[in-house]
Amino acid sequence: MSTASDTPVLDTLAAMTVDSVERCGLAPDVLLITRIAALAASDAPPISYAAHIEPGLRAGLTAEQVQDVLVAIAPIVGTARVMTAAGNIAAALGIAIAVADAEIEN
Repeated sequence: MSTASDTPVLDTLAAMTVDSVERCGLAPDVLLITRIAALAASDAPPISYAAHIEPGLRAGLTAEQVQDVLVAIAPIVGTARVMTAAGNIAAALGIAIAVADAEIEN
C-alpha cells in the first residue's frame, strides 16, 4: 500500500475526526465532553486526551466540567478507570504545556 503522506496514521485519524464532527449535531462543548467520557471509558492513553485539549479550550470547556464528567461516569466505568483517566488527563496537560513551551522557545 502506497501513501502520499509521511503520516498516514495521523492523516487517517484526522480525517475520521473531521467526518465525525461534520456528521454530528452536538454543540462543540457537548461533543468534546462526550469524547472525554468515551476516552475515560475506553482507558485511553494521555496522547488521546492531548488531542482534545485545544479543541476543548476553544469550545469553552472548564476543568470543573471535565471533573463533573468523571464523577458522572464513575458508577458506570468504575473507580480504576476514572482514576486512570484523571492521571492521563494530567499527563496530557503536561504534554500540552511542554509543546507550548517548545513553540515559544522557537
